Amino acid sequence: MTINLKKCTIEDLPVLQKISYETFNETFKHQNSLENMNSYLERAFNLKQLEKEILNISSQFFFAYSNNEIAGYLKINTNDAQSEKMGDESLEIERIYIKNKFQKHGIGKYLFNKAMDIAVESNKQKIWLGVWDKNENAIAFYEKMGFIQTGAHSFYMGDEEQIDFIMTKTLI
Repeated sequence: MTINLKKCTIEDLPVLQKISYETFNETFKHQNSLENMNSYLERAFNLKQLEKEILNISSQFFFAYSNNEIAGYLKINTNDAQSEKMGDESLEIERIYIKNKFQKHGIGKYLFNKAMDIAVESNKQKIWLGVWDKNENAIAFYEKMGFIQTGAHSFYMGDEEQIDFIMTKTLI
């Protein structure tokens, strides 16, 4: 399987919205109410919100393609784009989402390694992320990649408060 990476631009907004809806829905619809899912999807992935994020110079989006088909995407944040105040020495992986049919093919690890490369090139001292405390597969993946839980924060899925573990990996 050949994996290719493409940095997203403003012209990619419709595709970014489609893959965002699809992968988030595939990942979490079975554990959340339809109302809460729809509320979150509309708030987080509407075109205006995604445009604001993609135009932020401290955020980057990348599409992963497998055999010329979009398989997933990565969003990373630095500086003031981070969803928590972690300092300028940190890089946040805000999203790594892979379509179900492409999972277990190394694409998540490929995107993770891209984030690691950017962190190292940018002289970041740590890389961090938030992961839902019920997303056991993702937690296991991040632990395997050397992350440890260093905190937690609230995440709202519609009107339901959920808990995200903050997981961190020190680079230096």
